[in-house]
Amino acid sequence: MKKLIIIACLLLTTHLIQSQSENSPFSLEAILSASFPTDLVASTSGDQVAWVLNKEGVRNIWTASGPQWSPKQITTYDKDDGQAISQLMFGANETLVYIRGGDPNRRGEIPNPTSNVNKAKKQIWKIQLDGSSPIMLTDGSAPALSPDGNTLSYIRAGRVWVRPLADSAMAKQLFALRGGPSSLRWSPTGKKLAFVSNRGDHSFVGIYDFEANAIQYLQPSVDRDQNPVWSPDGSQLAFIRIPNEKQILPFSPRRTALPWSIQLADAETGAVREVWKAPKGAGSAFRFISANNQLLWGADDHLIFPWEGDGWTHLYTLSIAEGTAECLTPGEFEVQFVSQSPDREYILYSSNQDDIDRQHIWRVPAQGGAAQQLSPKRGIQWSPVMTAGRGAVLCLASSGTAAAHVARVQGAGLIPLMSDAERGAAFPKDQLVEPVAVEFPAADGMMIHGQLFLPPTQQEEEKRPAVLFFHGGSRRQMLLGFHHRGYYHNAYAMNQYLASKGYVVLSVNYRSGIGYGMKFREALNYGAQGASEYNDVIGAGLYLRGRADVDPDRIGLWGGSYGGYLTALGLAKASDLFAAGVDIHGVHDWNVVIRNFVPSYNPERAAAFAKLAYQSSPMAFIDGWKSPVLVIHGDDDRNVPFSETVDLVEALRHRDVHLEQLIFPDEVHGFLLHKNWLAAYRATADFFDRMLKNKP
Repeated sequence: MKKLIIIACLLLTTHLIQSQSENSPFSLEAILSASFPTDLVASTSGDQVAWVLNKEGVRNIWTASGPQWSPKQITTYDKDDGQAISQLMFGANETLVYIRGGDPNRRGEIPNPTSNVNKAKKQIWKIQLDGSSPIMLTDGSAPALSPDGNTLSYIRAGRVWVRPLADSAMAKQLFALRGGPSSLRWSPTGKKLAFVSNRGDHSFVGIYDFEANAIQYLQPSVDRDQNPVWSPDGSQLAFIRIPNEKQILPFSPRRTALPWSIQLADAETGAVREVWKAPKGAGSAFRFISANNQLLWGADDHLIFPWEGDGWTHLYTLSIAEGTAECLTPGEFEVQFVSQSPDREYILYSSNQDDIDRQHIWRVPAQGGAAQQLSPKRGIQWSPVMTAGRGAVLCLASSGTAAAHVARVQGAGLIPLMSDAERGAAFPKDQLVEPVAVEFPAADGMMIHGQLFLPPTQQEEEKRPAVLFFHGGSRRQMLLGFHHRGYYHNAYAMNQYLASKGYVVLSVNYRSGIGYGMKFREALNYGAQGASEYNDVIGAGLYLRGRADVDPDRIGLWGGSYGGYLTALGLAKASDLFAAGVDIHGVHDWNVVIRNFVPSYNPERAAAFAKLAYQSSPMAFIDGWKSPVLVIHGDDDRNVPFSETVDLVEALRHRDVHLEQLIFPDEVHGFLLHKNWLAAYRATADFFDRMLKNKP
């Protein structure tokens, strides 16, 4: 009897240990505790960098200088208040200029997720690099500094202003014009200011002359002119011209367009000539990259620009003198983050070359030549910058188990500027799993990439609950590590957390996402014109159902925005496959969401498009929705109207579907408050535990 009791106690102890392990060896708070860096910039002289660090919702500016590169916090904000910090730029006399506050909605309201009784504002601030108290300069946006770093131009109330950075200086209105100004660009001499005037279905590039107090538009046309860039001597200005096509609507495939071109203007005479034009076919629709400007002026009068003429997003260099363009980054991969060396000799970029589900840093001569990989082949790296002094290269980096951080490229390795403890002492790096790259067929046979997270304590032949994750966008790509966007950095952490709780998690890079070429991104019949991504949802569900370690009756799905759309579509059309879902600010009727992006869209005037758009929406299949759902939404969402969740909840209530809701007053699409991320993910984990993990 004693032996039986001892054996029973041992079995109970083993069960308790296993249960504790499955109830997560680390907390949600711990894995979301790591600081997240953004807006890495280098000074235009010397060896200094600055960046924004979001530590559990508290955003501050940090700097570091070579050769020691010791990080230093120079602002002292101490609240999770949802006020973004962005657009850092180095000014004269050891000064840093930045924006605090988010973008307004169509009613002019700045995000105020704390429901503060004092109206939130978007303001331009400056601070000395020694960390003295920051000074608010003005309400406004789009700051740009003169070449000497002493004068600030900016936009306020639709007008262009300037003011010296000196504390007692007075602001002066430069001009007020029809349309909305943007893209302020000082000439190298500081005597002229280029800008874009946005006028709805067309836009102009103009030059303001300080001495003449006059504006000259550069060959105004019916097209969309944008992204001006000055030549090093200030004598010329190049810009991109994109023909307007009013029948083009978002969230539907677009592989070709009226071809875009590069224009070159004489800054004195205003004469403009076309120096390059995309041919018809692939690449005729302009494809944007992540950069301060889509055009870069390289050494020896070479213009560097993105183009996907071969079906992949690459960089090209155009010799103005010769009029010929050469691909700088050939191969079946995509370039995403791009910057330029201070001397204009090199282009720095991140791409997924030879590593399709990660990104690494490369350097290529601006005039053409062989590219060189700078960062190691392990982990993920993005947002490269080069300092003007010693030419040091810094970037942002992460890995499968390391959260995003600032690092310096040295030799074949990376040197983090902050230790693991400084970035987040509670962060459970050693308890995370390395996701595995997988491929599986969609329901229509297309091969789809994904990242598979397996529970760390999984036993042989044990059947686990499982969940699918779908990113938003849809122009996104989840990677084999912590993501370069804060939204998906959090989502990756959540997938790790679910795996630690005993779930098999599959993150799906469905068609219409980026990273796999133009034909994959512009997939036929995707989104509002057929919802072909639903094939990927079903294929992913069947892949999980076919795994020996997955319980086929306990498969759920979750995602936000476009991922919420696919979650809702899966629940509406395949409740027999998916037992539960969490829909975070998802799209439910394309005709409503398209109008949010294109206010002039009228479904009655586009009857065929609108009919297919509705048939591609979850609301069209609401009668088939049987599985329980948790909906989460902030009611100041500027991307997906809050009404999408209101209408879905009403429809599900009429059909007696089990639903739960978590609503954040005054919160925007990408939650600004850390506490709201925690609340959303706690609710998600609890919902899946009740609906899947503890399901009889």
